[in-house]
Amino acid sequence: MKGPQFNADMRWADRQGLPDLLLANDKEGAVTHYRRLAGAKCYLSPRSESDVELFKKWDNDLEVILPASMNGYNTPATLAYEDPARAKEMLKHLFVIVDSQTEQPIGWCSLFFRMPENRHAMLAIMIGEKEYWGRGYGQEAVTLLLDYGFNILNMNSIELGVYAFNERAIRCYEKIGFQRIGIQRESRIIGGAKHDTVLMDMLASEFESPVVKASIRGSQERTAASGG
Repeated sequence: MKGPQFNADMRWADRQGLPDLLLANDKEGAVTHYRRLAGAKCYLSPRSESDVELFKKWDNDLEVILPASMNGYNTPATLAYEDPARAKEMLKHLFVIVDSQTEQPIGWCSLFFRMPENRHAMLAIMIGEKEYWGRGYGQEAVTLLLDYGFNILNMNSIELGVYAFNERAIRCYEKIGFQRIGIQRESRIIGGAKHDTVLMDMLASEFESPVVKASIRGSQERTAASGG
């Protein structure tokens, strides 16, 4: 199973306001979302040309971006311009989150290596369509991304940071199985108010695969049944 596909030459030309690094290798104007990892509510797909305007919309909605453990300007889209090397790493394992029933892209999630020699990665997620908040889509998307990280990328630990005021997100991560490992005190200042960042992580030994291992078993069973 291969990782997300990008334009072969990784050009930095501006297309529809975003550089090519943000785009999947699809035909002009085609809607190309693929069910890389699928759950009951949503699935993870490589990025498509058709997602460009949504990324720009989400990046410019402060209600969406400020609680997302970001600065309001440090997003995959802006990083592609301001810090290409970091953006390339972040976008290497970035997926669009798509509603399984409506095929509507509702956000994105990503893994990027923090200490690859120790098989350690950081997780980021943003549900950009606000009507999907509090309905379990983020929880399922994170679970699918963890399955990808632990069982395809072979990570041993995956970490995230979440602002202490984002209690809804903290509850979501705790339901999935993340544990609190520390606090970065007064690490974020918004509108003059200082906020802590809650650090959380999960180990591969603590995660139960919902998709990848079942797919492997199914493939092995089909191979055995066919005599191949």
